Amino acid sequence: MGFKVLGESRVEKLKKSVGYSYARSGKMKLWMIRATTAVMLWTCLVQLTALGDTWGPMVLKGWPSHDSVSGNALDVKLLPAVPVRVLPPKRVYKSNGYLLISCNGGLNQMRSAICDMVAIARYLNVTLIVPELDKTSFWADPSEFEDIFDVDHFITSLRDEVRILKQLPVRLKKKVELGILHTMPPVSWSDISYYHNHILPLIQRYKVLHLNRTDARLANSGQPDDLQKLRCRVNFSALRFTSQIEELGRRVVNLLRKNGPFLVLHLRYEMDMLAFSGCTQGCNDEEVEELTRMRYAYPWWKEKIINSDLKRKDGLCPLTPEETALALRALDVDPNIQIYIAAGEIYGGDRRIASLASAYPKLVRKETLLGPDDLKFFQNHSSQMAALDYLVSLESDIFVPTYDGNMAKVVEGHRRYLGFKKTILLDRKLLVDLIDRYTSNSLSWDEFSSAVKEAHANRMGNPTKRLVIPDRPKEEDYFYANPEECLQLQQPSENEPVNMIQ
Repeated sequence: MGFKVLGESRVEKLKKSVGYSYARSGKMKLWMIRATTAVMLWTCLVQLTALGDTWGPMVLKGWPSHDSVSGNALDVKLLPAVPVRVLPPKRVYKSNGYLLISCNGGLNQMRSAICDMVAIARYLNVTLIVPELDKTSFWADPSEFEDIFDVDHFITSLRDEVRILKQLPVRLKKKVELGILHTMPPVSWSDISYYHNHILPLIQRYKVLHLNRTDARLANSGQPDDLQKLRCRVNFSALRFTSQIEELGRRVVNLLRKNGPFLVLHLRYEMDMLAFSGCTQGCNDEEVEELTRMRYAYPWWKEKIINSDLKRKDGLCPLTPEETALALRALDVDPNIQIYIAAGEIYGGDRRIASLASAYPKLVRKETLLGPDDLKFFQNHSSQMAALDYLVSLESDIFVPTYDGNMAKVVEGHRRYLGFKKTILLDRKLLVDLIDRYTSNSLSWDEFSSAVKEAHANRMGNPTKRLVIPDRPKEEDYFYANPEECLQLQQPSENEPVNMIQ
């Protein structure tokens, strides 16, 4: 009996348990259905709301009556489409090794060298490591590549031509850190055959080759057209400045544009240039001595004893501020034009700039247009400051360099590429002769002005053939000043800049 009772008891409990399970299962199913329905309804509402300002509100606020619907209400306002960046397809090739490069010089000297090295890496089928910038030159700028240029854009925009990495693979990087590396400077002004015949075998042998000087290592002319065009592509497209530099450059240009047209004067009358060149026109004895001491302090400035007067008469000195003022006046440049000085600190300060400021009172600099907070991240970073001046120079109505250094040449070529924008290329040798004759009363002002205008009529950045001297590459025209192979399809800009020459 006890057993039977126990059995019945278990049966009853089992029945109750099964009933409870069915009831619980039913409740769970009902809860799941409700939850799923709620999620689906919420998703639909979100999707409808995302359609814009018309359909979403209609659902959420109630469908309007027929009379209340206006034509404007049915205009669906879509958010502006964000352009999808289409990357070029990767170029598939078997890499012959890795190329490390250490640039030397200032910003534009390094810029042109980077263009050369990308072209060389492409033609040797090697992998290029993001270039190392010069930190030991006169300016001692600690900036890395990514501090000045948009490194990701640089890599991705060229991926259909050459493989570029931010650093070596780990195994090779460790070997380099241990000093197991072949380092050398390539021969200056070499054509591409030198790199195929002499540099490529070294890369294949060592797997990693370090080129420790890169300026002026590829010949200006006589190279394959596709190599020349790749140099241009790197210069005009791949080497984009960082967003911070680009934005500040736009701000400076906008501030200038608010007050009308502007001229950029690359006044290369800075202490380092005067010490290096030995040009001391207008300097007092104390300044001459200071510049001489600086020249001897830098062992890689090989020329020590310099006759400043002879060098000036040969047109090898940057124009002084006083000479520049006379040249601009002789060319009838409007005295009311804004002149943005793209340069570092002018040697001699206000005393030397006074005559230029008197002739052209609307002189401005980045330091006068921007506040200290805007420039605080650029202090002690000369290459970043130069990048800002570069951007403003490209956008100017007229660009006037007073010396044919690297920035003057590269900006000149870039302005040609942008539609032969007006660039006044001053003939310094002729100018100093005319200036000396005018200041000694051998020429009247009208005679002086006429001679200056006549000499510069065809020196305004207009299309011209690049001078080629096969046996003397240093004396021929610089590729980056006139990249003729890249300008064949370019035409002078339809929107000519405002004429500020009276």
